[in-house]
Amino acid sequence: MHFVIMGCGRVGAMLAHRTVADGHTAAVIDQNPIAFQRLSEDLPAARITGPGFDRAVLEQAGIREAAGFAAVSSGDNSNIIAARVVREEYGLRSVVARIYDPRRAEVYERLGIATVATVRWTTAQVLHRLIPASPSHEYQDVSGALTMLSIVPHSSWMGLSVPGIERRTGSRAVYVTRLGEGILPREDLRLQDGDRLHLMAPTGKLADVESVLAHPLAEEDQA
Repeated sequence: MHFVIMGCGRVGAMLAHRTVADGHTAAVIDQNPIAFQRLSEDLPAARITGPGFDRAVLEQAGIREAAGFAAVSSGDNSNIIAARVVREEYGLRSVVARIYDPRRAEVYERLGIATVATVRWTTAQVLHRLIPASPSHEYQDVSGALTMLSIVPHSSWMGLSVPGIERRTGSRAVYVTRLGEGILPREDLRLQDGDRLHLMAPTGKLADVESVLAHPLAEEDQA
């Protein structure tokens, strides 16, 4: 498959090397030709100088044959403009834009543009390691509609079955981490002290799911 990458910073360069290493072809776009020095000299990837939202530049990069487009330059505006051009003008569905401003990311996700919010993601990962019991967002589908939440529930949830947790939170259990090992959920699997839940939930409901699991389970629900 062919992929077009806008931005030849550290992320763009790594994406180019990884896609080629996986047996695909790649074209990298950057307005600064010096940026291509981050690519190995022997990397068989096209290097196109110009703005990634310019149609002539995109055509030269092979956007019509592309299976995916990644906008990972250092500018939010450039990334989102390029992502919209590729989606709307060329009908490419697999489009991802890196966004530094988390407020913008939420808006573009509602428009169906998959985003990687660098600040939000980094903050969540640092907190997860700084405060092991804190919730974190581990994965989001390309549409932005679903997010996988990792969380240690309140102690009152211990002993509850996984299906019971799903019913009470409106989410789907993906797996449970117990003593450092992942466990696929079963009907008879019950939470134990120290377990970390990994749940897939609607992105718009994440705050509600986190709040429910962080608070004591009502006595009538503990059966």
